Amino acid sequence: MSALSAADGLSARKWGILLVLCGAIFLEGIDVAMLNVALPSIRADLALSTGELQWVMSAYVLGYGGFMLLGGRAADLFGRRRMFVRWLTVFLVFSGLGGLATQGWTLIAARFVTGVAAAFLTPAALSVITTSFAEGKERNKALLVYSGTAAGGFTIGLVAGGLLTAVGWRWVFFAPVILSALVLAAAFVFVPRSARPDRHGTRVDIAGALTVTTALVLVVLAVERAAHTRAAVTAATLLAALALLLVFVAVERRSAAPLVRLGVLRDGPLLRANLSAMLFAAGFFGFQFLVVLYLQEVRGWSTLQTSLAMLIAGIDAVLSPTLTPRLVDRFGNARVILAGLLLAVLSYGLFLPVGPDWSYAAMFPSLLILGLAFSLAYGPLTIAATQGVAEEEQGLAGGLLNTSFQFGAALGLSAATAVSVAATRADTPAALLAGYRAGLLVPFAAAGAAAVISAFGLRTGRGKESTRGHAAADVPARAEAG
Repeated sequence: MSALSAADGLSARKWGILLVLCGAIFLEGIDVAMLNVALPSIRADLALSTGELQWVMSAYVLGYGGFMLLGGRAADLFGRRRMFVRWLTVFLVFSGLGGLATQGWTLIAARFVTGVAAAFLTPAALSVITTSFAEGKERNKALLVYSGTAAGGFTIGLVAGGLLTAVGWRWVFFAPVILSALVLAAAFVFVPRSARPDRHGTRVDIAGALTVTTALVLVVLAVERAAHTRAAVTAATLLAALALLLVFVAVERRSAAPLVRLGVLRDGPLLRANLSAMLFAAGFFGFQFLVVLYLQEVRGWSTLQTSLAMLIAGIDAVLSPTLTPRLVDRFGNARVILAGLLLAVLSYGLFLPVGPDWSYAAMFPSLLILGLAFSLAYGPLTIAATQGVAEEEQGLAGGLLNTSFQFGAALGLSAATAVSVAATRADTPAALLAGYRAGLLVPFAAAGAAAVISAFGLRTGRGKESTRGHAAADVPARAEAG
């Protein structure tokens, strides 16, 4: 009911559109959360190391983040509904294949393709919202309901993951197949067909997509392996990633139809929103990964106990569509985002001294504050990253934002894993705890950096934020200028 009240005033047609798109983002949230809880069971069954286990998560977010820009561009070029439906089908198929995996590498490969499918699916869904709802209060409400649904998916996924893993971890992959089929059927009914854009002479920037994706993979690989490989190898890998990023920039400058119009990155608020989103996701995913391992491998909690313990962090599912819109209306995006990031810093800081026998009461404040932080940061960052962007570039804006989130998630997972592994001296509960404590410094530092970047947004003020919409009119002219 809270979501309904937040979306009050929408027509029946728009409500139907929003329900389908919320179903898709709910699917993405529940998929990630269920897998997060099931990781220790997957490790035990497939005999995976901590580094390999991290890649089960990272493969998905790298496929997701690496191809998100191409996915956003494809939505603009080939039709938002078409991309949404086709790639939801791919998501359905490979989620099921993940549940059939018998070796680590097959599971990792299936998760990568599932992530690629999400990379085309999600920006298509987001651009349907940003082009179907008028910019301002109507779109803000729709986006905050959308982000609240994502949080709801994550929350329900924590409990569902625990229940399904108790039966068998493979059900964590089979359950999204059923949900995907329901959303797919509803999409044919509710999601409107967009006008076919004139693509005469337009090419898809495959070279740009491949170079940026490979660069992101190399960065994550370098960070994850830094703890157990020579410094020279790590440096060489990072230099290769840098070289590929430079090639990507060169490709985009020369391309007649670039994956990313580089001029869009000169928009200060948009760039700030994407950097903050990247660092926020790095902290959020790194923290959850380590906390789940701590609860199950140090404390010996079951998957269901772990799920219930993490459930309080899902308070954002209630607050995102109810409290957050009011705060944004009263204080503006910049202040709400900063408040959320500062709460994330507090949450991670409170968990740093975690002990071998902490009671749930000791963990509760950190997990509760994390839910508050997510409710204040996620939705407003989505608004900030898409506000004032021309309709023909809404796919690009959504792709940039989701790339930032997913690359940040992969980077945070890799960095937290690398630090934790480096600090773990033995395979004992005490040694594991020491490693997890060290790894928890990564989300703490990431959230702090995000807060510093976000603080610069306060200087623009609410009035300047609102002027970005007027600047959208000259986007085509600036696009021609590059």
